[in-house]
Amino acid sequence: MKSSSALPSTRRAAVTAQPNRRERRRVETQERIYRAALRIFAERGYLETTVEDITEAADVGKGTFFNYFPTKEHVLATYGEERVAAIEAALKRAHSANHSVLAVLKELATDLAGQSSQSPDLLRSIFAAHLSCAPVRAEFQNRLQRARRVLAEIFAVGQETGEIRRDRSAAELARLTHLILMGVTIAWALNPDSMLRKSSEEVWDLFFPSLCADSTRKGKLKRKVKR
Repeated sequence: MKSSSALPSTRRAAVTAQPNRRERRRVETQERIYRAALRIFAERGYLETTVEDITEAADVGKGTFFNYFPTKEHVLATYGEERVAAIEAALKRAHSANHSVLAVLKELATDLAGQSSQSPDLLRSIFAAHLSCAPVRAEFQNRLQRARRVLAEIFAVGQETGEIRRDRSAAELARLTHLILMGVTIAWALNPDSMLRKSSEEVWDLFFPSLCADSTRKGKLKRKVKR
């Protein structure tokens, strides 16, 4: 019996490449279903959207949909996981000596706004689903707690480096910051009269001095006076 090394080089390359092609196709199919679902949610509303609507928009069979998403609620879970992943990536940057924790927090706030600003219709649909669908609401609460725990870790790093005030716990700072950012997003979804990223930056610039440690605030004031 010949080993795989005895195969012609072109055949060996094809055998090696097959799993990669399959994985790429799998990722592409999942992404197509996911994007189609978000588009239909924005157009028709989450509650009014059926799995058949999604599969028709994505041009896949119903069985294919369930290979990737057990229910349509899992589509929203994927949407939420992308936001949690962004916070986890910010935590890694906060641990790096090359990054200011305050700069990481501002970048996180504006980047999350940028991710969410694609469609106010989609955001309204997602908020409505959270309010009216118990399974979605339960998943949202679970994801919310995870996001806040990671955000609290970022604040804890900032407290250790002396950038963030220490008179409030990292968990409390994370909770309040998250509430403010959620409020900005909801307000924009209801009345998208400007860019969400721009609004988030303006709110952050107004709000973030209250997060700074006294020494950080004094340093900023001194720099302004020198200018």
